[in-house]
Amino acid sequence: MTATVLTAETLIRRYADDIAYVAQEPPATDLAALISQLDTAAPRYEAAGITGHEDLETASLHLDEALRATGTDRDVFLTRAHELLRPLVGDMTQEYRAAAGD
Repeated sequence: MTATVLTAETLIRRYADDIAYVAQEPPATDLAALISQLDTAAPRYEAAGITGHEDLETASLHLDEALRATGTDRDVFLTRAHELLRPLVGDMTQEYRAAAGD
C-alpha cells in the first residue's frame, strides 16, 4: 500500500472554502493566502466563542514553516498542520455559520 503524499494544494482544496467563509475573503489559492486567512479566522472563531482557535493558530505556524521548508521538512510541517485542521475546521465553520444565522 502506498502512502498518499500530502501537498499544499491538497490542504488548500480541503480547507480554503471554510476558512475563507470566516475570513470573509475569496478562497485561498496558495499557501500564503491560506496562512493569512487562518490568521484572520482564528480570532473570529474565538470571538464567536468557538473552541479550537488555538490549534488553528498553531496550524498556521506549521504552514508558514512549510512555506519556507523543502523536501521532507516541508512534508512534516504540512502533515502537522493537517492533523490540527482535519478534526476542527469543518465543525468550527459549521458552528460559526449557525451563530451567524447562515
